[in-house]
Amino acid sequence: MRIYEGKEISSLVKPSFFIGVDLGQTADYTALTVLERHGHTPEQYTFHCRHLQRWQLRTSYAQIVQDVVQLVNSPTLARNKQDRTVLAIDATGVGAPVIDLFRRERMSAKLVPVLITAGSEVTTENGTTRIPKRNLVSSVSVALQSGKLKISEKLQLAGTLVGELENFKAKITTSGNDTYGAGAEWREGNNDDLVLSLAMAIWCASGGVKAAKFYSM
Repeated sequence: MRIYEGKEISSLVKPSFFIGVDLGQTADYTALTVLERHGHTPEQYTFHCRHLQRWQLRTSYAQIVQDVVQLVNSPTLARNKQDRTVLAIDATGVGAPVIDLFRRERMSAKLVPVLITAGSEVTTENGTTRIPKRNLVSSVSVALQSGKLKISEKLQLAGTLVGELENFKAKITTSGNDTYGAGAEWREGNNDDLVLSLAMAIWCASGGVKAAKFYSM
């Protein structure tokens, strides 16, 4: 895993942006990761973690939606006129109502609702993408092992994310069932909300979801 100085970003041009949002519930944090993807082909891709955010517990979903919309519509993320930001949101726990709040907003982003499953195939139905947990974990593992994931040391939550990544474990049992988690189990023990938001962003950026094109009307 590489932590780099923020100044390196200034030498990079025309990135595509991918955002992952893990929606927490009463006892879980909501977390967000913004990735810049650079390179023209999957072999060339590098993923620069530009922003990490974690909301206080019990922050209303309405406030979270407002904050995320403000972020994706900011000049920094909207500067690329060719590729629109991809916004992947975990809908596994909270279901359709919160996703509907996002759909009502005018955003400079392609909304990708995600249901995390224990299956083996990626499927899309009614605008929602079902992604096996093993696929998300594999995306993060490959990015780490290849050195393609770069985390700015200037991010306030960089150390927290690195700690979550170090504690994050992936295990595929002999029966074919997936169990993932920070500490002993998925979603138990230490928080892994930043890792999950990162995993969704990397999965999309690795080719799971293409950046949407802007078209003149």
